[in-house]
Amino acid sequence: MGVLLYWPNIVGYIRISLVFASWVSHERPGIFVPLYSVFSLLDGVDGWLARRLGQTSRLGAWLDVVVDNLGRGMLWNLLYEWGWLVSAVEWCVFVCNHGSRGDQWKSSFSSSPRLIRAVMANGFQTPLGVWVVSGLHCLPLWLYAEQRGLLSSWLDLPLWIQAVGTLLLAAGRLLALSAEAWCIWTHVKTLIGDEPEKKN
Repeated sequence: MGVLLYWPNIVGYIRISLVFASWVSHERPGIFVPLYSVFSLLDGVDGWLARRLGQTSRLGAWLDVVVDNLGRGMLWNLLYEWGWLVSAVEWCVFVCNHGSRGDQWKSSFSSSPRLIRAVMANGFQTPLGVWVVSGLHCLPLWLYAEQRGLLSSWLDLPLWIQAVGTLLLAAGRLLALSAEAWCIWTHVKTLIGDEPEKKN
């Protein structure tokens, strides 16, 4: 039971509370943006704490992805009617990765195509990995800010910078989608391969 009180997992519980607080305040950008930003920034803290304190656990690896999916799924669903589709893909990838690779899923891409290996290298701690994670975490928040005119009113960004920012983050999200599609396809192939042949 001690694993429940590991510091990285406590960060996960705090992040869950931030997701619900963000959801409740989504009509008030002045509250929503800081809450959701802290939720996103804390994503890197739990893993760092786990390694630093020697508190890695299967629960922590599972909780980290569950909390990420809760937060992003909540925001995608608030943004668009089709936002559920982005969330559904992320949950499907979660099931595929944790079902077959367990808590070591991030280090199980050695036989994947070169692009996927480059995205996943060093636990996303490469320039390409940072771009992908930015697309995952920052794109929905950027789109929220764009919908509500915050990029102009708060940051005073010209429209062309807003467009370039959207394109760069969307490209990062599409790179993530390529990795997600590969994970799903690999899992489907495993399921097909595990299926016993039926005799006529």
